[in-house]
Amino acid sequence: MQSKHPSALPFLFLSEMWERFGYYLMIGIFTLYLKDVKEGFAMTEAEASDLYGTFIALVFLTPFLGGLIADRYWGYTKSILAGGLMMGVGYCMMGIHHLYALYAGMTLVIFGNGFFKPNISTLLGNIYSTETYRNRKDEGYNIFYMGINIGAFICNFFGAALQIMLGWGWAFTAAGIGMFIGLIVFMAGKKHYQGFDHKKGIQPGDMPLTKITGLVLIPVFVFGIIGWLIPDNIFGSDSTDAFILSCIPVLYFYGNLYITANKEEKRPIAAMLAIFAVVILFWAVFKQNGSALNTWADRYTDRSLSGTTADVFGSLKQTKELTYAKDTVPVYDAYFRLQKDEQGKVKEELNYPIYFRNEHPDNIPGEGERIDVWATNLSQSINPGWVILLTPLIVAFFTWLRGRKKEPSTPAKIAYGLFISALSALVMVAAAKSGHNGSEKVSVWWLIGCYGVITIGELFLSPMGLSLVSKLSPPRITALMMGGWFLSTSIGNKLSGVLASMWDKYEDKSDFFLFNCFLLLFATGLAFAILRWLNRIMKEHQA
Repeated sequence: MQSKHPSALPFLFLSEMWERFGYYLMIGIFTLYLKDVKEGFAMTEAEASDLYGTFIALVFLTPFLGGLIADRYWGYTKSILAGGLMMGVGYCMMGIHHLYALYAGMTLVIFGNGFFKPNISTLLGNIYSTETYRNRKDEGYNIFYMGINIGAFICNFFGAALQIMLGWGWAFTAAGIGMFIGLIVFMAGKKHYQGFDHKKGIQPGDMPLTKITGLVLIPVFVFGIIGWLIPDNIFGSDSTDAFILSCIPVLYFYGNLYITANKEEKRPIAAMLAIFAVVILFWAVFKQNGSALNTWADRYTDRSLSGTTADVFGSLKQTKELTYAKDTVPVYDAYFRLQKDEQGKVKEELNYPIYFRNEHPDNIPGEGERIDVWATNLSQSINPGWVILLTPLIVAFFTWLRGRKKEPSTPAKIAYGLFISALSALVMVAAAKSGHNGSEKVSVWWLIGCYGVITIGELFLSPMGLSLVSKLSPPRITALMMGGWFLSTSIGNKLSGVLASMWDKYEDKSDFFLFNCFLLLFATGLAFAILRWLNRIMKEHQA
């Protein structure tokens, strides 16, 4: 009996699971590491958020290049292996406590993801493009997406335990080991990909690599350097200026794909570019999980443990002791340091705010007492945990609708996903109000609720975007267009860092989250405005 899904799916599922284990372990501790005064780099909130946004933006910018090289020269398998090796080594290097090692490791991760991410998604799409499995492509991408989130869920427990017991370096090394395990699994399933690893070469009408180098790749670096050197930042920081300007040649390249496409390819490419533009705002809000929402978990969420809860978390807890300096300035943990002027008064805090600052007076321990709190980066497992729980329900829901011929089109799912995601920001508006604008800590259930709502939106949108590219893309540029999907993710990621860097400028934190809601509602309006046009193109292409 024919299986409902191809035999390659479990191998690609597990490969992506382990790859995301490494990536999200690293992301979960990245800004915390940067802000750690004792063992990190003592960056401020704005500095850490800016670097975080630039990093994750570049991570999703390079799939444009990785997809291009895979389509024309290397094929998907070789590109996936090269990318995985670069990422594994990069994670390990990030654990070396030196700024140059950090940047070198980040560079390897940036280019490694460019080769790995678009090509494993494209390879899966090719396998589901056969007549046997074509009608299950959306479902296949949903299952594949659950693999991503299993890795993202479990990694933070390893990251927290290793960081607390052994230090940041061991946590980053664990991310590298996870990536190497993913490569081993991928190689184990290699026979199942044969016949689907299409290397198209250069097709008539393709821009030659020499021209791409001259018009795109070199200008990317030149524009980036210009953006970095521009005095009086245009967009808020050197890195933001550099990133935005460096995107211009890449955007030109994708615009040129549409302009030079033949009649049959023009409308599908236009539809994909429209979707890419609309979902940028989704990623701008969603990717604040590693910045603004991580800050919310760290500063504004009650993370105290007691009794059996503390026993269950075991090594994943951190101890906060209350002691007093001679000048009665509270110093609550080893990661907090004060800089004082000549009169001995505090003039600057060199690390993230101390845990007890906005604690309710009744919950503050006495002199010499302590409480146990769960590690901040564990909050990064809430979203993937919801994905694991909700994916089977979402898949079953769409299967039920399909059986009644009422399943929404792929573009419609994306539009609904944007609207649902907007509602998640309202949960955090309520959270900020309940904590009296940060004057008191609030329950972790606010974060759990926020992540639960945005996860539903994510499952309507993110895997559907991958499926849409696989359905609409001309075969000769499938991985390249998958890189375009990740380009929109890249721009959204950078915007998420820009938004998060403004966190301290919002006196009322509910306004910060309300602004996020408005951004997503605006994107929702755009998506529904072009929905009929997108649906017509989908029907034409699948006819």
